[in-house]
Amino acid sequence: MRNIIDMTNDAAVRAADPQFGRDGLNIVVATNHESSLANAERVALAYGRGDAMSLPGMAIAVKDNIATLDMPTTCGSRILSGYVSPYEATAITRLRAQGAVVVAKTNMDEFAMGSSTETSAYGPTRNPVDPARSPGGSSGGSAAAVAAGITEIALGSETGGSVRQPAAFCGVVGVKPTYGRISRFGLVAFGSSLDQIGVFARSVRNAAIATYAMAGGDLNDSTCADVPVPTTPEPVEAYRGRTLDGVTIGIPTEYFPPSLDADVRARCDVAIEVLRGLGAKIVDVSLPHTELAIPVYYIIAPAEASSNLARFDGVRYGPRAADVSDLREMYQATRSRGFGAEVKRRILIGTYVLSHGYYDAYYKKAQSVRALITRDFDAVFASGVDALFTPTTPTPAFKIGAVTDPYEMYMSDIFTVTANLSGIPAISLPIGRVGGLPIGGQIMTRHFDEPRMFHVAAALEAALGGEAHA
Repeated sequence: MRNIIDMTNDAAVRAADPQFGRDGLNIVVATNHESSLANAERVALAYGRGDAMSLPGMAIAVKDNIATLDMPTTCGSRILSGYVSPYEATAITRLRAQGAVVVAKTNMDEFAMGSSTETSAYGPTRNPVDPARSPGGSSGGSAAAVAAGITEIALGSETGGSVRQPAAFCGVVGVKPTYGRISRFGLVAFGSSLDQIGVFARSVRNAAIATYAMAGGDLNDSTCADVPVPTTPEPVEAYRGRTLDGVTIGIPTEYFPPSLDADVRARCDVAIEVLRGLGAKIVDVSLPHTELAIPVYYIIAPAEASSNLARFDGVRYGPRAADVSDLREMYQATRSRGFGAEVKRRILIGTYVLSHGYYDAYYKKAQSVRALITRDFDAVFASGVDALFTPTTPTPAFKIGAVTDPYEMYMSDIFTVTANLSGIPAISLPIGRVGGLPIGGQIMTRHFDEPRMFHVAAALEAALGGEAHA
């Protein structure tokens, strides 16, 4: 029992360390040491009674757009400065029930709109691997928290790759479960048909345990699927020496274009040969509509964002502009001052594509192409392919401030958005380093086949061993 409290205290102290705050790597935006210890004491008492828990005493960090009762939830935005939610996310409640203790809230791109954690009102987070570089985004703070050793597990959110891309940049494991596997209740909405809560961890097994701890139906979320939750996976050590006989892994040609960074391609080639050496059958496959994923995503996501963010107007919660003469001016001033440039850009794009005369030409057509992208995956899996392997990102982590063109930034998600558009599960895990920078490999499986995804990932992780971090 005492060990659980000590573990939480150690993690809470790390989270509050100035090197991880605004004056250092800018990973942590809020802590509550007193609340963390009180929750640890409750866990210790329950565990001492013999209550079954899958994460007893495990400290976790939580992205700033997932509602918690004991720390602010500001989405990295001035428009929610100081906001504390009156309710907690279902995912957090379930993790607490399994013995996890929340010790920190982490930095993020404002309202999860970004791929570098540079759009945050708190300023950019720095990558613990190389502080001159971005940790990715929008969940850069959570990825960095795990990479820096603040916690073993952290929660992020995914709309177009915001867990897997920063996981690859920071050299940790990142999981996007099947859409509907984990409740979105308490996750501040960006794109409702795309958003999901995901997991960062230092190992595939810990990522799986946390994913399963949050999974299951939820009456508070009509999009959450009431399907059976898989059992806790075996320890990673159990996969050492185990084969992948009978497993067919597809390599999509569209994810290995000539423009792919040569170092990323080289590490992926090594990983593919490792998978082959484990007994997996490797086959080339095609997902022909992949090239349309980015334009489709950047129509659908901003359209949904323009609707979801309409509620942030200074009337019900958050700061309100005071030096105004009427209600209309108050709305305009509050939103103009409260939202950053990237959020404004996406609201304007979304409002445009949903406007009269453009809805059919843009939003409706994008939804039709989204269906084609989903059919591509369905067809490949129906052909006998069990899993897909791809790079997670087209390049290693870029330097902070190096990418200023919005389109170029959007393209960093080229290999991740397809899983969000189709709703399938995907995981990124470290497969090596080049010049000291981590490279991530991605595994995708059919809907609700997280057990297969974790099985292949754990086998690859065990086979790579220290090579994944070398």
